[in-house]
Amino acid sequence: MLRIFALLSTLLVVAACAVPQKEVTEAPVDLGDFKLGHNIVVAPDLTKGPLSREASKEEWIASVKGAIDARLGRYNGTRLVHLGVNVSGYVLAQPGVPILLAPKSALIITVTAWDDRAGGKFHDEPKMITVLETFTGASIVGSGLTMTAEEQMANLSHNVAKALEDWLHENRACMTESPSAEELAACWKDKKKEQDGSQ
Repeated sequence: MLRIFALLSTLLVVAACAVPQKEVTEAPVDLGDFKLGHNIVVAPDLTKGPLSREASKEEWIASVKGAIDARLGRYNGTRLVHLGVNVSGYVLAQPGVPILLAPKSALIITVTAWDDRAGGKFHDEPKMITVLETFTGASIVGSGLTMTAEEQMANLSHNVAKALEDWLHENRACMTESPSAEELAACWKDKKKEQDGSQ
């Protein structure tokens, strides 16, 4: 728990950035008794991929944190779950690059879920999640031609929050009052090496 509060204190000095948020329109899913506690997003070693637009750590922190709040803040269970998210790498497709070479926008995070009740992590190793931009008729040729960097960030942050929700849904049994031994044994396994949160 001390690590969580130390990270939270660090974030208090980060200025919030005006990054637009995509509206969450999907219905809530079963997350057991989940209730979002601390939503801590950091980016100490943020890496920009090749042929990418620039985006600051502060912008990514604000964007991802806002998207997680919007999606996971909807749940009103009784079991507080704290999330520690590290934004580790990104690509924001840029204009002016031949279509055949234009990268698709992508975002990589790692996340740790903390059980407030037990005062420790739900799982030993951080979960890595990679998402791509949502493909539309406009972005199929590269979102660098059709979106601003802020819109790309909102798109990716929305998708990473959805991937987090899916991951928590997979592990919902362990966020209930009294999971069975079998349910506990099945939780927090890396069912996929990589989760693609694009829609």
